[in-house]
Amino acid sequence: MASTDSGATTPVPALPPHKLDPMANALRVLAMDAVEAANSGHPGMPMGMADVATVLFRDFLKYDAEDPLWPDRDRFILSAGHGSMLLYGLLYLTGNPRMTIDDIKQFRQLDAVTPGHPEYGHTSGVETTTGPLGQGLANAVGFALAERLLNATFGKELVDHRTYVIAGDGCLMEGISQEAISLAGHLRLNRLVVLWDDNQISIDGATDLSSSDDMLPRFAASGWDCEKIDGHNPTAIHAALARAQTATRPTLIACRTIIGLGSPTKQGSAAVHGSPLGKDEIARARTSLDWQYEPFVIPNEILSNWRRAGQRGRAAKTAWQQRLDHTKPEIKSAWHRSQSGEIPPAAAAAMTEYKRQLTTSEKPEATRIASQKTLEILAPLCPGLLGGSADLTGSNNTKVASQSPLSPAKIAAGDYNAQYIYYGIREHGMAAAMNGLALHGGIIPYGGTFLVFSDYCRPSIRLAALMGVRVIYVFTHDSIGLGEDGPTHQPVEHLAALRAIPNLLVLRPCDAVETAEAWLVALQSADRPTVLALTRQNLPLLRREFVAENLVGRGGYVLREAAGGSRDISLLASGSEVHLAAAAADALLAVGIHAAVVSMPCHELFAEQSPDYRRAVLGAAPRLAIEAAIGLGWERWTGGAQIHGEDKHFIGMTGFGASAPAAHLFQKFGITVDAVVARARELVGKGGG
Repeated sequence: MASTDSGATTPVPALPPHKLDPMANALRVLAMDAVEAANSGHPGMPMGMADVATVLFRDFLKYDAEDPLWPDRDRFILSAGHGSMLLYGLLYLTGNPRMTIDDIKQFRQLDAVTPGHPEYGHTSGVETTTGPLGQGLANAVGFALAERLLNATFGKELVDHRTYVIAGDGCLMEGISQEAISLAGHLRLNRLVVLWDDNQISIDGATDLSSSDDMLPRFAASGWDCEKIDGHNPTAIHAALARAQTATRPTLIACRTIIGLGSPTKQGSAAVHGSPLGKDEIARARTSLDWQYEPFVIPNEILSNWRRAGQRGRAAKTAWQQRLDHTKPEIKSAWHRSQSGEIPPAAAAAMTEYKRQLTTSEKPEATRIASQKTLEILAPLCPGLLGGSADLTGSNNTKVASQSPLSPAKIAAGDYNAQYIYYGIREHGMAAAMNGLALHGGIIPYGGTFLVFSDYCRPSIRLAALMGVRVIYVFTHDSIGLGEDGPTHQPVEHLAALRAIPNLLVLRPCDAVETAEAWLVALQSADRPTVLALTRQNLPLLRREFVAENLVGRGGYVLREAAGGSRDISLLASGSEVHLAAAAADALLAVGIHAAVVSMPCHELFAEQSPDYRRAVLGAAPRLAIEAAIGLGWERWTGGAQIHGEDKHFIGMTGFGASAPAAHLFQKFGITVDAVVARARELVGKGGG
């Protein structure tokens, strides 16, 4: 009997009646040896899914191990990222030149290319960062969608591959999985194959402690092809994968497995999920698996079989390269531009001219509207730009005239020639799919929802920042300025929370000119994601003098210097509060106080400027920041601090909003010109009447 972490005991399952494949056993022993050496890790999943992974990589996956970036390779995503040694073992055994046996020995050690969970950009051959369960599955929807979209653009001669996912019980328990499953089924992504590690074990013990879901009907209800197989029977695995090659819908293959298969006293229990087996159990496992080799030693015959598997796709890659070499020059040029991810110079030139035109505008408009007008210009110039919204297209203003949406009629006809996706009310699924779209290459995704619902997107935003991928989030209704929908929809803490994520740009433009500049910054930021925080309410145009430089790219700049050039105070603001700062500066001048107005659309970019530039913008006079949100983070720029619960250098929100017209709310919460004037006079020592 084996004891589970929950204290219950379960019978140890017997080994399958058929002989285990030595190639699969190589994966098993590498996993248990590496976890043992690290004294940390998850051996159970790699040992349980070794048979499935072996059949997939040996017989089906289209790849060249020596060229892991070949654009038309099949994508393999380990959604159950805790089982990372399965992936690292596959990379080493198949011959990835940047994964050696010494790297395997350094599993989970500092600076090793074998971290605890797979990390995109850190380890060659890792398609996406996984570990937070369900993320890889949802990323895979984006990968599979990108393949269909690019196939429609460039044809099957250049784009013709599949996306395979290994997902665990935890991946399917996470709520994001339902959004991903539903979206993939709706989009009929028939080149998506999910291999579910149905081992019925989680950390707490048997999955029936917390889940009674019938997974196959669940997937089938969302339009998937589903079947259940013995995950240790190579013949059954092969037959199921062969059927998936001709599927007309996404495929779920439920692979009934024994977690930790080969561990005589721990297999099939939670004890093998997330802890080393121990030296004695590893010795017993070697006997059970008939593996009479020292730790980390793979016999030549088995390693040669794996290396042949890693080379199996080389002929397909060579044929693909020949097709690319002989394709029409204009298609080849478009392909290379798509894969490079570079923004055409015409886009920057168009924004410069557009800014020149905007400076003569007299009509106030919401920055969400300004964003849409900017997109009307940019979308035709950026062929890889893919828009979308989580059921708020008309509110986020994310769709423009040149974009053809992926409609039900198109999906039914197999026509994926589209530039816009209706994601439905699936914010988390949308954000995760956009990560997959960006990671695949050839696509620059942006997607919209209300800023308050960035909470639903946050885990995927964090991973986008961690991976350093270009995903653009169009978050509208960015403050109490949205008005009557009330505090459930009014973001208060969200700007500060997003600014806390490393490697994420949070841009909050103050008018149409800054909005155009913000879009260009987002598009040109190829190695990090960007949030555009946009207003529902109309704002006046503040940038009335044409400046060719993209000032938003500076993060902060002097919008208006103090009269006479000598400052008594600097007023700092972002977005909808910049015009309040400008009006307050006028009012202060009337009482003899000289105020400079500093627009701060992006704290992160401002922090990257030189110290001299920052000092010149902020000035030596007292500073007062204004933003219709909580003040956390502004103290870095104002030098303010909480005194008796109040920061005298900040005017904004200290709690939740309320339901009322926007003008009434700004008055109620004291975010007004009069309040700014009064606080400024207090800070410069000229208070009173």
